[in-house]
Amino acid sequence: MNCAERLLQKFEKRDAVIGVVGLGYVGLPLAVEKAKAGFHVIGFDIQQSRVDQVNNGINYIGDVVDEDLHEMVKQGRLVATTDYARIAEVDAVAIAVPTPLDEHHQPDTSYVENSAKEIAKYAHEGMLVVLESTTYPGTTEEIVKPALEQKGLVVGETVFVAYSPERVDPGNKQFKTKNTPKVVGGVTKTCTKVAAAMYRAVLEGDVHEVSSPAVAEMEKIFENTFRHINIALANEMAILCERMGIDVWEVIDAAKTKPYGFMAFYPGPGLGGHCIPIDPFYLTWKAREYNYHTRLIELAGEINNAMPEYVVNRAMLILNEEGKALRGSKVTVLGVAYKKDIDDVRESPVLKIVELLEQYGAEFAVVDPYVPSFRACNRVVKTVELTPELLEKSDLVLIATDHSNIDYEMVARHSRVVFDTRNAMNDVSKPTKYVKL
Repeated sequence: MNCAERLLQKFEKRDAVIGVVGLGYVGLPLAVEKAKAGFHVIGFDIQQSRVDQVNNGINYIGDVVDEDLHEMVKQGRLVATTDYARIAEVDAVAIAVPTPLDEHHQPDTSYVENSAKEIAKYAHEGMLVVLESTTYPGTTEEIVKPALEQKGLVVGETVFVAYSPERVDPGNKQFKTKNTPKVVGGVTKTCTKVAAAMYRAVLEGDVHEVSSPAVAEMEKIFENTFRHINIALANEMAILCERMGIDVWEVIDAAKTKPYGFMAFYPGPGLGGHCIPIDPFYLTWKAREYNYHTRLIELAGEINNAMPEYVVNRAMLILNEEGKALRGSKVTVLGVAYKKDIDDVRESPVLKIVELLEQYGAEFAVVDPYVPSFRACNRVVKTVELTPELLEKSDLVLIATDHSNIDYEMVARHSRVVFDTRNAMNDVSKPTKYVKL
């Protein structure tokens, strides 16, 4: 029996020990699902605080059910560590570490590189290594594969390497790690077969096999670039509709009645999260290697990145109509998370909005039931409770994130002026002055 056959048998019998490197928004849900599927899972993270929380059964990721994590730890199916030497114990390992942009807007693959080096130190024959972090086409074969080959392992024979992009959508009530379809592309056909077998043993969603890691890497960036560009279109339509006196939200609602050829995307104060604002620029960077300029992607980035300043300029004009300057005005911002009903502020456009408000001399307060504090304006900003008194003292209430558990009826009753960038108050009564994006 060769290495691949032994590994396939371990997946089938749930005898494999599976490692997950990076216990964040992607890695922890993946680790919990693998443990729930009957595997023994070792989670690796460089942050001791995360490791301690996992080992104490304390959840810190919204998409993980508290009871699931607690039970898997209690049963001994999931353990976390900062000791990468324990890679030697695993049969398969998934890399789910950050892939940010650096200060020059170029890919920072240092987390992937460091993870690959640490795994290679303790790698052994009959092992599967899968990269899940979103990155540019070529990363798996340019970084992960060589690190293992330097150990003397033969990819496709004694060690198996693949790419399978994460598809986490924080706050999505319907699709979670367990039931979201997976794409898998291995360096060889055997690598693909082995990696797909692991995911089929864990997930309920379909596992779609592609011909190479590069196809899977490009597929993931294509997904997020598709959203990036269409959101930019929605934002541009919102700006134009405002000038023409047309309600863009009504336009979109009308357009989406068409059963084919249209998919609804909505405008907002800008893009946030770790994926959509970042991933397309991995592709623009890689495209330069092939002497190609991704004009549409970069133009979409310009539109989306300009939205926070557009929102603040609109706020300034709205206050001006009330005979007030932005400087010295009290602005209450509802929501700082980058999307509704989550606690994630990564790349949130609201961070830029509050910084601009302060820069222009406004006094701001932020309400977010999911986020007790966040960092902006070179300090930690604490959020406040939404009260009638706060609203009554506000010169402007700016709805930046449309959380479901905000009392919009109270906002309507006690606010003088509301600027709604999310159409959050569409189905409730309106204040004296109500303006939509």
